[in-house]
Amino acid sequence: MTSLALDDLSVSIDGAAIVEALALTVGDGEVVGLVGPNGSGKTTALRCVYRALRPSGGAVLIDGRDLARLPLRDSARVIAALTQEGRTDLDFTVEEVVALGRAPHLRGNQALSPRERELCRQAMARTEVLHLAGRGILSLSGGERQRVLVARALVQEPRVLVLDEPTNHLDLHHQIRLLSMLRGAGLSVLVTLHDLNLAASACDRLAVLSRGRLVACGPPAEVLTEELLREAFGVAASVVPHPLTGVPQVLYDLGSATTTIGDPT
Repeated sequence: MTSLALDDLSVSIDGAAIVEALALTVGDGEVVGLVGPNGSGKTTALRCVYRALRPSGGAVLIDGRDLARLPLRDSARVIAALTQEGRTDLDFTVEEVVALGRAPHLRGNQALSPRERELCRQAMARTEVLHLAGRGILSLSGGERQRVLVARALVQEPRVLVLDEPTNHLDLHHQIRLLSMLRGAGLSVLVTLHDLNLAASACDRLAVLSRGRLVACGPPAEVLTEELLREAFGVAASVVPHPLTGVPQVLYDLGSATTTIGDPT
């Protein structure tokens, strides 16, 4: 059993509060979507979880333990992250990039075991990049590269998966395949998504940030209301149930945008 908790997490940069007293939990095997307008603090909160940023207040807890007290190698064995900055300037092959996910589990130049090589093969097959194994990462399209980085995260064998806009660059087929895979992975997942309809379909709960504060949290059917969309996102929209699943779907009026919500991060 693994749980992730953001315990009154706060982040201030140059005197400006970016995230304020964020309290959020992700239970074992639960997929929680962090949504909100640009500049609401979503990426900042995630950066604290994968330790790219130290919070100004509060803590990130893994099974009740303060993440900041764990050695980096230990936390990397528990948490894998797909970030918006996930890029490389070196032209490693796809197979080599995916194998880097095993780094927290290896010492020095220790070679991959047969089991680990098979783990890499399976991850590449799941993300549909196995046929690209010998290609250089810099030769790939943005969507292909994104899928390689997802495979690398899976190879890490984490218990917590943190993803910042993982559907960026992906075509519709791979967006749906990725989010379906997240639901069936059995991991504690915290993911940011801009597409509210995809978020409603993929996530057990949605947490809505606005101006660095949590303004709503719960099952998509409870959170995605026309009032919340107007107040948090500054748009007028209709919310209707999906005809097959009953999951709430947001229908937008392109002329409905009002004011921009959120401060730059």
